Amino acid sequence: MPIVARIDELGKPAWIALMIFGFCVFWPLGLAILAFAIWSGRMGCGRARAMNRWERDGWQPGSNNTRSAGAWWQPQPRSSGNRAFDEYRTETLRRLEEEQKEFHDFLDRLRMAKDKQEFDQFMAERRNRPDTGPRTTDQGPQPQQS
Repeated sequence: MPIVARIDELGKPAWIALMIFGFCVFWPLGLAILAFAIWSGRMGCGRARAMNRWERDGWQPGSNNTRSAGAWWQPQPRSSGNRAFDEYRTETLRRLEEEQKEFHDFLDRLRMAKDKQEFDQFMAERRNRPDTGPRTTDQGPQPQQS
């Protein structure tokens, strides 16, 4: 029986103990065990488990999702068994997302107005500063023309 299968029989605590032992003995060995455990899905956070979660929640690559475009990664809430409550919850969440978008738009307009006010103030100060005359370079005295 291969060693990986034996460790799998012992479960996650065995992988964690082996990883800690690997870090204590030689840190690259511990890092390699950690990478293998995550990559293979043995720690429950690898790619295979993540794809199963998306498939379980109804998201498929290339599918038209009914959720908003900015929230396709958020899992759909599970059904409570009460259709009236589920519809109310869905409508409330849609309304809250809409209010959040409106609030972000308001903040953007507020920032734009503040930036415009600061720019206008800068331009007004620039126009109103006294003109010091023509600028000269530091090349010494200029010869007089006759």
